[in-house]
Amino acid sequence: MPARLQSDKATGIGRILGRAALVGACLALAACVMPTPDTSPRPEPREAEGPPPPSAESESFARYYASVQARLVSDGMLRTDGGGVDTPFSAAQLAANFERIALYDEYALSGGRFIAQQTPSRLRRWDQPVRIQPHFGAYVDDAQQAEDRSVLSTYVSRLARVSGHPIRVVNSGGNFHVLYINRDEQRTAGDLVRQLVPGISAETVNEIQTLSRFTFCSVYAFSQAGGGSTYVAAIAIIRDEHPDLLRRSCVHEEVAQGMGLPNDSPAARPSIFNDDEEFALLTRHDELLLRILYDDRLTPGMQPDEARPIVRRIAEEVMGGPS
Repeated sequence: MPARLQSDKATGIGRILGRAALVGACLALAACVMPTPDTSPRPEPREAEGPPPPSAESESFARYYASVQARLVSDGMLRTDGGGVDTPFSAAQLAANFERIALYDEYALSGGRFIAQQTPSRLRRWDQPVRIQPHFGAYVDDAQQAEDRSVLSTYVSRLARVSGHPIRVVNSGGNFHVLYINRDEQRTAGDLVRQLVPGISAETVNEIQTLSRFTFCSVYAFSQAGGGSTYVAAIAIIRDEHPDLLRRSCVHEEVAQGMGLPNDSPAARPSIFNDDEEFALLTRHDELLLRILYDDRLTPGMQPDEARPIVRRIAEEVMGGPS
């Protein structure tokens, strides 16, 4: 299954189940023979063990991302307004941005590693319904999980509406997996990602486990073996060390990229598909990119020259005319 790079305790549960089985056995025995009361001292019950404290490296990641968010916000970046009168764009610009973002790859696999390299590609997207399933590492507390689920559910509903493609959040049986994990869990995520995407390449597993702190988040979308252009699975990595806005920003960008918008462009504005970090959340411009991507007049596998005239017509339609 080829990968496409676009830009995580049960011992307490085990003890409880074991204790329940023992109680059941004693009750069955009591129906036949009354056992001699045991008056020996009982050990104090032990609470289920939680995860060990995060490593010094994970804590340093959290400090680093907090400082990055604070600096970006103070510089007027990570905007959440979706753009306005200061960010106009035309149908021609929208079409050009779509071509660069949807029909070029940001990374290429070379020597067993993904490297930054702009490469003409083919249009790729999902044909089947997308079932987005969140997975939480042991360091994500209940309150944070509830917040993450709410953010993801609201965002996925928006993506379904603007793309016209069936997308929903599920608790199991997902084909698009969003992993909220810290640095410690990232280093040992291999078994999990191999379980979620059977046949995932060793190179992709290694990439996921070794992402440096300078990669805020990432997504990997997978097609069937043989070079197909329709996605059948995806994994997004969201770092648990992120503060609130960077965390939401990563969800918005990586899930949208995993829908078939794999590249970034310095010309795209207002857009999250621009590495300048001006916008934190999906913009109106980006909604239109998704609308174009899932238009029935485009088909998976189209190359830039083939798709360009169709994209221009759709861009003019969604913008209300040529401009």
